[in-house]
Amino acid sequence: MIAKLFFGLIGLAVAPVLGGIIAGLDRRVTARMQSRFGPPLLQPFYDVLKLLGKRPSAVNAWLVLCSYLTLMSSALAVFLFFFQADLLLIFFVMTIGAVFQVMGALSVNSPFSQVGAQRELLQMLAYEPLIIMVFVGIALKTGSFSIENIYALEQPLLFSLPILFLALGVALTIKLRKSPFDISTSHHGHQEIVRGLLTEYTGPQLAMLEIAHWLDVVLILGLCSLFWSTGMIGMLVLLAATYFVEMLVDNISSRLTWQWMLTRVLAPTMVLCLVNILWLYTL
Repeated sequence: MIAKLFFGLIGLAVAPVLGGIIAGLDRRVTARMQSRFGPPLLQPFYDVLKLLGKRPSAVNAWLVLCSYLTLMSSALAVFLFFFQADLLLIFFVMTIGAVFQVMGALSVNSPFSQVGAQRELLQMLAYEPLIIMVFVGIALKTGSFSIENIYALEQPLLFSLPILFLALGVALTIKLRKSPFDISTSHHGHQEIVRGLLTEYTGPQLAMLEIAHWLDVVLILGLCSLFWSTGMIGMLVLLAATYFVEMLVDNISSRLTWQWMLTRVLAPTMVLCLVNILWLYTL
């Protein structure tokens, strides 16, 4: 237990740094795909430090509270993952943070923020069932929701749960708000609701949400690592390939509507998840 607690604390300390570096790599690779040079690798850290140095000017106290709770939720979820806790517990903690972020956006009168919050709820409706199906499939294969038991497997889960891994990739795209699912908020200027969900978050509050996003990236990549837990090299190759595909899809896709996301992404992917789960009983 002491070793797991120590490992959880180390993971929590390293995760923001790793998440910021991944964000920097994302910007550089995206820029090269668009024939641009791109910002420095450490630009996300410079941006967060600049936001932390700004004078707080939140619209209301609820917005400040929600930004703190979102960051705390993401941090706790990352700690629980490295602590090798229960997958369902991690899911509920992760969801709490997303809900508070939406509640903060709904607490202001900005139409951009209101629309972005409503769309974020629809995105949660799209990716959360997929994550639950993935966890159910893992539990059926391993007999437990415990991460510790999953890492003790002798054969990678990817061989028996390939469709669920693809479903997790779809959920990852929606969760990270990458094209074609950058519906609730976007870094791109062409978005008709500007930054949507994040419109009214400024200064230190926006910095906390950016750090929370880094933690979410590390957490979701950690969930992807469960599908290749038998070797470090294979795991790193899988994670690198997965995130590269995410960046590629982000750069070649135009933004779609929430109706398309729910009808043509959620439903077919859920059916494929069920097919993979039924396939387990034939192995």
